[in-house]
Amino acid sequence: MTSKPAKRKSIHSTKLNFRPTTSDLNVEFKGTKPTCEPTSIKEIFTLMVLYLCKKSLFFDTNLKVGIYLACLFLISLIADVATIPRIYLSRSDNIFNRYFVKFAWGWNLILIVPFVIFTSYIYCCGQVKRVVQHHLPRVAIATFFWYFWTNLFNYVEASYGKCQTRQFSSKETCLKAGHIWNGFDTSGHSFILIYGSLFLIEETRSMINWDSIKEYIRLEEHNRTTKETEQSTNPLRNLNGEEFKTLQFNYEKYTPYIRGLFIVITLFQLLWDVMLICTMLYYHVMIEKFLGGCVAILTWFFTYRMWFANPKLLPKMPGEGVFKYIKKSGKEQPLSGHRRRAGSIVNGNSGPTFMGRPIYAQGSGPNQEET
Repeated sequence: MTSKPAKRKSIHSTKLNFRPTTSDLNVEFKGTKPTCEPTSIKEIFTLMVLYLCKKSLFFDTNLKVGIYLACLFLISLIADVATIPRIYLSRSDNIFNRYFVKFAWGWNLILIVPFVIFTSYIYCCGQVKRVVQHHLPRVAIATFFWYFWTNLFNYVEASYGKCQTRQFSSKETCLKAGHIWNGFDTSGHSFILIYGSLFLIEETRSMINWDSIKEYIRLEEHNRTTKETEQSTNPLRNLNGEEFKTLQFNYEKYTPYIRGLFIVITLFQLLWDVMLICTMLYYHVMIEKFLGGCVAILTWFFTYRMWFANPKLLPKMPGEGVFKYIKKSGKEQPLSGHRRRAGSIVNGNSGPTFMGRPIYAQGSGPNQEET
């Protein structure tokens, strides 16, 4: 009698080189950090627009200042000796000059005041006193310098000029009589357009790495929920419970408004640059425009590069609050957290990026071998 052949042993019962399942291991795993929520089409489009706005506003400021000075000298000099064809923007009553440039500082304040309040209220974790002492004074100081210089320009022109007809000794009576007042008219347009542009650029620097705050909140919330004891480099780790909840609530509530204001501010800054070119081509003489631009640049340098940048003085620079989220270089960079993890912008990835965000998660890529 023939015996039955022995049954083949199942390969699943052998210990081969496969990943073991959790049921095969008597090991207790720690919870992993939560992944990012799926990004909607609307959010992707918004991020693309914000990325372009940041590229425009945060163009190398030192280089931009050099371009301003070079153009004020060269283009204005060419306009003084050559005949430039007249276009719609060369008319003083064009819509942009009439309704925007003439009220340029008012438009700047309408946009910047709520922007500074919303952003500083978030990164100061709702501390109103800190907002009032450390950030709002910058707007007041900039407004003071705008008022001081524009009035000084008018005073110099009115005091040291003369009418083409000697019988009129004041600028007001000379102009009312239909005559021309000859005086050194420092270009207020050059001053306010350059100073206004630099003012908008500096005050919106709090948007650098702004999206990283959302990532920090998400990771810190996980750390506090799981009570992980590992050392954390999250800048929110030192916030108390009330400060963290305030930050979490305000960031979600006000970020959409901040983004909208940021986009509109970018459009206005571009408008100021366009109107500055028109001023160079069609208004004033070269020395008047160049002097107005120099005053604007020197005022910006004194306030934002010397005064506000001094850590011992008030007010503080934009973005300086209860916690730090902006890199010292002042440029938006992929952030690095304590633990590298897929699905997070805080991953320290050195691979290719899109709009400042990594394309591939850490440890993955088009040529990455599966382990």
